[in-house]
Amino acid sequence: MGKKPLIVINFKTYSESMGDRAVKMAKYCNEITLESGVEVIVCPQIPDIYRVANSVKIPVFSQHIDGAGAGSHTGHITAECVMDAGASGTLINHSEKRLLLSEIDSAIQYAKKTGLKTIVCTNNIPVTSAAAMLGPEFVAIEPPELIGSGIPVSKADPDIVRESVMAVKKITSHVEVLCGAGISKGDDVAAALSLGTSGVLLASGVIKAKDPKAALYDLVGKI
Repeated sequence: MGKKPLIVINFKTYSESMGDRAVKMAKYCNEITLESGVEVIVCPQIPDIYRVANSVKIPVFSQHIDGAGAGSHTGHITAECVMDAGASGTLINHSEKRLLLSEIDSAIQYAKKTGLKTIVCTNNIPVTSAAAMLGPEFVAIEPPELIGSGIPVSKADPDIVRESVMAVKKITSHVEVLCGAGISKGDDVAAALSLGTSGVLLASGVIKAKDPKAALYDLVGKI
């Protein structure tokens, strides 16, 4: 993971990507990976992880885990549980599921113990730097005001992407940077890669598209 351009599709809680529709969407992503060679990761809702992971060969990530292990933690999402369900990684600290830095650290540590890969979402350069120091596999820079806007951060604020990549490189060579927020077209992916990122994180650009399969083909078309 990370050697090829990477596209991460967050299913969020959209009705278009839950239950059987989550499986259908994941199969589209699996097809794109096989045909294009571009690695696609899907992030379904946690109750859908098992059915999705058993339907496709591409990586399936959880949308969240808590910094808690097995034991008396009612309502928590554990790394062990999502891995047993078939997940190979997880998002952490999405802007719609914001955590304290200490909670991010704890979640990453539990993920590492379990063997889950981690993508930590960040909203600015200082948070990106702090997250990189915790040692996830990826950080994904996503200014919240651009999420779902259709205006890609790679065009609206290319400096925050470029400077995030530079900030992470100053800290470690083992953490890769993804670009999120407003990504919906192949041109957006190409722009993100040109700024030094390893790929993109998006949701509505595919999930809410009239033709999600066509949207996926467009995403990889400029790589």
